[in-house]
Amino acid sequence: MVDYRQSGVNIEEGYRAVDAYRAHAERTRIPGLLSSLGSFSGLFEVPPGMKNPVMVSGTDGVGTKLDIAFRLKKYDTVGIDCVAMSVNDVLCAGARPLFFLDYIACGKLDSAVAAGLVKGVAEGCVQAGCALLGGETAEMPGFYGDGVYDIAGFAVGIAEKEDIITGSAVAEGDVLVGLGSSGVHSNGFSLVRALVKDLSAPFNGRTIGEELLTPTAIYVKPVLEALGRFPGAVHGMAHITGGGFYENVPRMFARVNKDRAGQKPLRARIIRGSWPALPVFEELLRLGADRETAFNTFNMGIGFVLALDAGRAKEIAAALSASGCAAYLIGHVEAASDSAPLVLA
Repeated sequence: MVDYRQSGVNIEEGYRAVDAYRAHAERTRIPGLLSSLGSFSGLFEVPPGMKNPVMVSGTDGVGTKLDIAFRLKKYDTVGIDCVAMSVNDVLCAGARPLFFLDYIACGKLDSAVAAGLVKGVAEGCVQAGCALLGGETAEMPGFYGDGVYDIAGFAVGIAEKEDIITGSAVAEGDVLVGLGSSGVHSNGFSLVRALVKDLSAPFNGRTIGEELLTPTAIYVKPVLEALGRFPGAVHGMAHITGGGFYENVPRMFARVNKDRAGQKPLRARIIRGSWPALPVFEELLRLGADRETAFNTFNMGIGFVLALDAGRAKEIAAALSASGCAAYLIGHVEAASDSAPLVLA
């Protein structure tokens, strides 16, 4: 007879992991949360007073950045990345994240490693102001190798229907304000791993590996504060993730361009050098990354972009910077003279 443990699944280790998760999840408890970790489902009520609430969702993972985390045996920062990738996407619609759920998969469960991952998830939820509602840990021997973990998750947010930012208000002359990134964030790591051969190499007072594990910035709180202070002045928002500037910034005005039949389409003009260069990107360029490819792969120091009413842009940028989120005037929206949706000047 073969029992579950002999097949490679350790139920008791799973129980230990869940016990550790509960303590981390309690840090994220916010009004509206009606359940505790460990139930079959998570319960969250719609905040009172909303007239026409719309639920907004986003999902993502951490990708091959996990390889660096596991090679360095540092597990908590990638949990923050996992949350950031989804809540920053939800934020692009002007929505406030309410809750997050995670999914962890591995070949052989180590409760200490899994708890480290969830510790980071909880920290990301605290930074975003949302609750860790639940999750799943799947031990799949023979499918994942020992020591290999994957983590993904999804966020659900909420917004009044009339306040949702669709990008339909983006117009020629809008000013583009970029919010500084904390580093490489969680995209482009297949290229990073091809470029960086020695994670222990010294870099800016620590190792390059430690630098690369800097977690993704979460922009929720400062941006929601700006939306509340300057109603109607934010016309579009973009999270600079996979595809860098070229793929993500034009997504802000894709809806407008569909409606501009017979007119020149809108495009973004980004001014290089209008924000400080982060040393980590200069290092990746030194190691062989092509500069144009880098702008189509990495965030290059700008993790989030807002299209703003030109008359309010400087005021909003100053308010964002005062809240601790470095903001830079990096370009504008213009009528395109050709088919290029973005120009780096």
